Amino acid sequence: MARGWESKSVEDQVAEKDTGTVSIDEAARRTRLANAQHERDRQALELQRERILDERTSNPNRRAALAAALSHIEEKLKAFS
Repeated sequence: MARGWESKSVEDQVAEKDTGTVSIDEAARRTRLANAQHERDRQALELQRERILDERTSNPNRRAALAAALSHIEEKLKAFS
Protein backbone atom coordinates (compact mmCIF):
# COMPACT_ATOMS: atom_id res chain seq x y z
CA MET A 1 0.00 0.00 0.00
CA ALA A 2 1.35 3.41 -0.94
CA ARG A 3 1.96 5.88 1.80
CA GLY A 4 0.78 9.46 1.57
CA TRP A 5 3.00 12.52 1.73
CA GLU A 6 2.12 13.26 5.36
CA SER A 7 2.98 9.80 6.66
CA LYS A 8 6.32 9.92 4.88
CA SER A 9 7.04 13.31 6.43
CA VAL A 10 6.25 12.05 9.92
CA GLU A 11 8.41 8.99 9.34
CA ASP A 12 11.28 11.20 8.19
CA GLN A 13 10.89 13.40 11.26
CA VAL A 14 11.02 10.40 13.58
CA ALA A 15 14.04 9.01 11.77
CA GLU A 16 15.78 12.39 11.92
CA LYS A 17 15.10 12.64 15.63
CA ASP A 18 16.44 9.13 16.20
CA THR A 19 19.66 9.75 14.29
CA GLY A 20 20.28 13.06 16.02
CA THR A 21 20.74 15.08 12.84
CA VAL A 22 19.62 18.66 12.86
CA SER A 23 17.93 20.19 9.87
CA ILE A 24 19.03 23.49 8.43
CA ASP A 25 15.80 25.09 9.65
CA GLU A 26 16.45 23.88 13.19
CA ALA A 27 20.02 25.16 13.09
CA ALA A 28 18.80 28.55 11.83
CA ARG A 29 16.19 28.68 14.58
CA ARG A 30 18.81 27.94 17.22
CA THR A 31 21.05 30.65 15.78
CA ARG A 32 18.21 33.18 15.87
CA LEU A 33 17.42 32.24 19.47
CA ALA A 34 21.06 32.60 20.47
CA ASN A 35 21.28 35.98 18.74
CA ALA A 36 18.09 37.14 20.44
CA GLN A 37 19.42 36.07 23.86
CA HIS A 38 22.71 37.84 23.15
CA GLU A 39 20.81 41.04 22.28
CA ARG A 40 18.65 40.81 25.43
CA ASP A 41 21.76 40.38 27.58
CA ARG A 42 23.40 43.40 25.96
CA GLN A 43 20.28 45.52 26.45
CA ALA A 44 20.08 44.48 30.11
CA LEU A 45 23.69 45.59 30.64
CA GLU A 46 22.99 48.91 28.93
CA LEU A 47 19.98 49.49 31.17
CA GLN A 48 22.07 48.72 34.26
CA ARG A 49 24.69 51.15 33.03
CA GLU A 50 22.09 53.89 32.54
CA ARG A 51 20.65 53.28 36.00
CA ILE A 52 24.09 53.62 37.58
CA LEU A 53 24.82 56.80 35.63
CA ASP A 54 21.51 58.31 36.76
CA GLU A 55 22.20 57.74 40.46
CA ARG A 56 23.43 60.70 42.46
CA THR A 57 24.94 60.35 45.91
CA SER A 58 27.16 62.32 48.23
CA ASN A 59 28.34 59.24 50.11
CA PRO A 60 31.93 58.47 48.99
CA ASN A 61 31.57 54.76 49.70
CA ARG A 62 28.43 54.55 47.58
CA ARG A 63 30.11 56.51 44.79
CA ALA A 64 33.05 54.09 44.85
CA ALA A 65 30.69 51.12 44.67
CA LEU A 66 28.81 52.70 41.75
CA ALA A 67 32.10 53.42 39.95
CA ALA A 68 33.21 49.81 40.42
CA ALA A 69 29.87 48.50 39.18
CA LEU A 70 30.01 50.82 36.19
CA SER A 71 33.48 49.68 35.19
CA HIS A 72 32.42 46.04 35.55
CA ILE A 73 29.38 46.57 33.33
CA GLU A 74 31.40 48.46 30.74
CA GLU A 75 33.90 45.57 30.58
CA LYS A 76 31.04 43.18 29.92
CA LEU A 77 29.65 45.47 27.22
CA LYS A 78 33.07 45.55 25.52
CA ALA A 79 33.00 41.75 25.45
CA PHE A 80 29.71 41.89 23.55
CA SER A 81 31.22 44.08 20.83
